[in-house]
Amino acid sequence: MEKPDPTVRHPIAGWRGTAYLKSVVKNPRIEVGDFSYYDDSRGPEHFEARCVRYHFDFVGDRLIIGKFVAIAQGVQFIMNGANHPMAGFSTFPFGAMGFVPGEAFAGDGEPPRGDTIIGNDVWIGREAVILPGVSVGDGAIIGARAVVGRDVAPYSVVVGNPAQVVRQRFAPDVIARLLAIRWWDWPVEKIMRHVASLRSTDIEALEAAAREGESS
Repeated sequence: MEKPDPTVRHPIAGWRGTAYLKSVVKNPRIEVGDFSYYDDSRGPEHFEARCVRYHFDFVGDRLIIGKFVAIAQGVQFIMNGANHPMAGFSTFPFGAMGFVPGEAFAGDGEPPRGDTIIGNDVWIGREAVILPGVSVGDGAIIGARAVVGRDVAPYSVVVGNPAQVVRQRFAPDVIARLLAIRWWDWPVEKIMRHVASLRSTDIEALEAAAREGESS
């Protein structure tokens, strides 16, 4: 059986609205893991322009997306370049707008909040907004139109504005075991052999699959 290729543009036969991000992302400050995809009926090749906002070179922050991440149409990653100063009386970007000759953007924003990091096997629903410096843990689900301004724990489900955790996908001990298994790091061939276990909720079966090939 032919194995999937994370570098192809359109992985779904006959549908050009989904693209593996590795085939469309060009910005070196956007890092994308294998098999992460963006779905957009208007053309997923426009991911950077439509979804990654205020990602200015002079700020230097990165968007890091793990493996097997599913991103729905209209998701917005708001990067640190969107920040305005809040310590003084005015939030207006005087430098950028020419009120301070020679200053340009310097001093116009709050200190960067760091890289935006999306873990592995994350599902981000339609038109969700991820604010600067947020980390989303492995296996999390971000609901449609959620506004995420704080870190999301692994295997949490968050919805709303501001986004709130509504439940954990699995019991804490199961989450710990899933994080130890890290199935997304397996070779593609091994993943293909154990799709049934990945679709199930049998953690013992998945752990057995993880041990495949270990010497006794």
